[in-house]
Amino acid sequence: MSLARRNLFQDKTRLTLSIVGVALAVMLILILKGFLAGMNSQITGYLDHSPGLIVVAEEDVVNLLGATSLLPAGMEQKAETVRGVEDVAPILSQFVILDLHGKKQPTYMIGYEPRKGGGPWKLIAGHEPASKWEMVFDRVLADRHGLKIGDEVEVMGKDFTIVGLSSGTTSWMTSFFFIRKQDAERLLLAPEATSFLLLTTKDGADTDRILERLNDYSGVNALTKKEMSANDIKLFAKVFSAPLRLMVGISFLVGSMIVGLIIYTATIERQREYGVIKAIGGKNRFLYQVVLTQALFASVAGSLLGILLANATAQWIMSARPQFLIVFDLVDGGQALLAGVGMALLAAIFPTRVVANLAPAEVFRK
Repeated sequence: MSLARRNLFQDKTRLTLSIVGVALAVMLILILKGFLAGMNSQITGYLDHSPGLIVVAEEDVVNLLGATSLLPAGMEQKAETVRGVEDVAPILSQFVILDLHGKKQPTYMIGYEPRKGGGPWKLIAGHEPASKWEMVFDRVLADRHGLKIGDEVEVMGKDFTIVGLSSGTTSWMTSFFFIRKQDAERLLLAPEATSFLLLTTKDGADTDRILERLNDYSGVNALTKKEMSANDIKLFAKVFSAPLRLMVGISFLVGSMIVGLIIYTATIERQREYGVIKAIGGKNRFLYQVVLTQALFASVAGSLLGILLANATAQWIMSARPQFLIVFDLVDGGQALLAGVGMALLAAIFPTRVVANLAPAEVFRK
């Protein structure tokens, strides 16, 4: 493969451009995939960290974030009597638009009972609300508006005092804040109201049987947290996943075209050299290997550089805009390398056709 190496390094500018082109394409692929994974993680963040395996909602309600739910009165007590249920955590939730320094900020209010769970899963400062009109506020949202523990935030006409700051409770579309359930009931003028029940089951309990018994009650819909998370992702992420996946595909094609164009140009420039090799008995298979080796080197080197760039860019984006979560791991890195190999194979199609159709006699006549 000395011929392939010589062809590659003879024009270092062209080689650098091909590697950088692939690197940028791979970086974009990883960033977009990481953004989609982060978005899904943020959408299911509350359900992933809240207690229990089962959610009880109002009849026909299958989403946590995308629907308003109001359970029939007394449902919490009924759920507690179902065999296999260990704990029940009621929450009262609703989307609320806050006015922070003249800017409208969509947020999701969780009213919960601290002793039963369902509140913030990671407090980085302060404590959970213990008294009337106290709240735990999201750290990212607080930083963006210069809010700190002890400051007041108006929620639906009532001033709440920030007593705690939570982490991991924000996303690109909304942020969570947490108050006591009885305060949420006062705000919504709905005494004893409950939106959802978060049920923890006993060890070894039959989840299907519990769901069946819960769904026998009138006016409720019981489903697993996994099912509800999937419904939330389907509701919110589907709007963005299609264009993001399309952009990933376009990035792959752009990377392939960059490598293909450069390898094709290098192949055309060396037609005479390849013709001589064929004239003295060189097989097409050998020349295919030369072309493919060049494409593979540029694509794999570009992919490795792209992985490094993607990590650095993701850290920079999340540092500058903490509401955006970008997630990728070793599996995504491996897939990026495979994408690089795919680019090389796709990019080698046209150059190998040139080599295959090359007639030694025609080369000598030019």
